[in-house]
Amino acid sequence: MTETTTIPPGYWQDANGNLVPESKIKDIDKLRHQVVTDLCRMAQDSSASLAKFKLDAMQEVAALVATSLEQYGVKSGGNKGNVTLVSFDGKFKLVRQMQDRIVFGEQLMAAKALIDECVQTWSQGASDNIRVLVNHAFQTDKEGKINTGRVLSLRRLDIKDEAWQQAMQAIADSMQTASTKPYIRFYQRHEATGEYLPISLDVAAV
Repeated sequence: MTETTTIPPGYWQDANGNLVPESKIKDIDKLRHQVVTDLCRMAQDSSASLAKFKLDAMQEVAALVATSLEQYGVKSGGNKGNVTLVSFDGKFKLVRQMQDRIVFGEQLMAAKALIDECVQTWSQGASDNIRVLVNHAFQTDKEGKINTGRVLSLRRLDIKDEAWQQAMQAIADSMQTASTKPYIRFYQRHEATGEYLPISLDVAAV
């Protein structure tokens, strides 16, 4: 448990935990501290408000989807799947997306071994490019994780070889959904062009 240091009157604590007499601190340093602290605390409040807004928005959309499905006798929590909703006048649109984070199980190592066998068996001229593609697909990042998109791109190759197809099945069997992250985006229609433009909730993009 972290102990809280009591700062005596007339002193400030610096970034290293040292107590510095207030009289020794320059006015510009005091002003900088005040500006940074005030704005970061405002940012914390805004971040909390945005998090609550996102939760409320997701719940509202889920409730609407559930109500719509009930009209057809279908029961659903309304919190799964992608959905696009447009206002009656067409001025606004929102999109809810549920993005799965895919990870691979131990079957991926079997797939890699089968693919290596395929590459070694095929003629050199045809396999060199495939070998580069395969090695690139199974490269890991600094954290030792394999890029999901690169591996899945192998499944799009139209190769009829039976061993290759078996390897692709091993990739499919190794795929697991680790988590699902919800996204919700908001749009307003441009009156002149009719294009839906995003309503930015990112302070860096405003």
